[in-house]
Amino acid sequence: MNKFVFVSSLLLFAGHTLQAQDKPAVDSIQKKNIQIVDSIKVKKITNDLPTTVVATQLKDSMVFSLEDMAKARRIDSLWLQELFATGRFEEMYGTVQNQSYEPLPYKEESTEVLKQRLAKLNARTPFNVEYNASLESVINSYLKNRRKTLTRLMALSDYYFPMFEEQLDRYGLPLEMKYLAIVESALDPRAVSRVGATGLWQFMFSTGKMFDLDVNSYVDERSDPIMATEAASKYLFSLYNSLEDWDLALAAYNSGPGNVAKAIRRSGGKKNYWNIRSYLPRETAGYVPAFLATMYIFEYAKELGFKSEGPTIPYIATDTVKVKKMITFDQISEITSIPKEEIEYLNPSYKLGIIPYIEDENYVLRLPVDQIGKFVANEDAIYAYAEKELNEREKPLKELIDQPERIRYRVRKGDYLGKIAERYGVGVSQIKRWNGLRNNNLRVGQRLTVYPRKPVGSSSSTTASTSNVKTYTVKNGDSLWSISQKFPGVTVEKIKNWNDISGTNLKPGMKLKIQKG
Repeated sequence: MNKFVFVSSLLLFAGHTLQAQDKPAVDSIQKKNIQIVDSIKVKKITNDLPTTVVATQLKDSMVFSLEDMAKARRIDSLWLQELFATGRFEEMYGTVQNQSYEPLPYKEESTEVLKQRLAKLNARTPFNVEYNASLESVINSYLKNRRKTLTRLMALSDYYFPMFEEQLDRYGLPLEMKYLAIVESALDPRAVSRVGATGLWQFMFSTGKMFDLDVNSYVDERSDPIMATEAASKYLFSLYNSLEDWDLALAAYNSGPGNVAKAIRRSGGKKNYWNIRSYLPRETAGYVPAFLATMYIFEYAKELGFKSEGPTIPYIATDTVKVKKMITFDQISEITSIPKEEIEYLNPSYKLGIIPYIEDENYVLRLPVDQIGKFVANEDAIYAYAEKELNEREKPLKELIDQPERIRYRVRKGDYLGKIAERYGVGVSQIKRWNGLRNNNLRVGQRLTVYPRKPVGSSSSTTASTSNVKTYTVKNGDSLWSISQKFPGVTVEKIKNWNDISGTNLKPGMKLKIQKG
């Protein structure tokens, strides 16, 4: 038996044993007091001259300490910053859209070596990866211009690929199909394209519904890695059954089987992808070469000098538990001491950082396996604490409602991209891409297309009073990540939205708006 399954079974048994006892009180979660040093600089007059001295004071502070919590896990913040960054989707999307096939003077390796490796790869995969000059150009372009991004993607793939391979094998698909998710979303489960396709496998709203991927005010199952991978496997399997060619199935996944059928007719009945490529939409024409180039680089990563540092949390070292009451990511983070960004990374389908409880739905929480046991063993007390905290909130939480696929937003006086992005739970760069905006300028009355992640009509983010807005002055050595850690509940993406920042570059003296509470 798999050791993780065995451990999880024991922990679940412990949880069920606890439930048979009396329900724990709200305050039964174990806590501990710690001492922290509070220091301030003060002026002191010595010999009629002012000097600066540091005054320190010990203060008591209380934190949650679950009974069987192991030693606090050390998290490399720089790694998390890279891991949770979302800019790689825009880079991949732009690369596929604007791919050039002109020969490059830059070559990572000789054409002869490339031919030999492609021949070996072609022998062990059902995809057509024979050498041609266009494919060589794409490979060399990636190696020259995208090495840093590819290194990050390899680290992310260590987490995602095991779950992909499990589903692909279940439906009898080539395991190399896992590389399609890199081309589709750059392994960003919350990626949204300019036309509203969402998730690792970029399902449109209507296509997702066809494969039972639900979207409502709290949950977008297109962003659930396992559910979306299963849906993609079903879709790809049906496309292959119709087209009887994996390259054409890839093209049809991107542009639809109708466009592939039209390209076959216009080419005079040819069925080799490279022979019909010129008759396909521009994006699809760059789609299969991007897939084959990605496959080649990943399959020969070691020979090409790539080295993955591996995931902070391997997929096999995580487990799920079905929620029994509504609970928020903030509460889970507070109780388990897991950074909220890590919880978001493991549970990307929950749009508002809230896991709802609906009797007929199977909403689960994914955590590192060592934390799942602690959660189950203390779950009654955890849910009692969460319920008490939610009841004390000033405003009720949103009801579960179906989410519209997109809206048309009319720009009002005082609007700016960051404000609109925060209102609908999306990124500034996404709004710009959906509407073809080249800068951040807006005009009153302008209509914008938005694919919301927050419920339409939600105004919790945009009605914050000015008293809740703090101005932070950037200092030497600051990064968006380090600044976000100074304010509870603040993330890098929120800072970028509040301040219309599309990149990560900061300058000392720069003023940033931070919303508190």
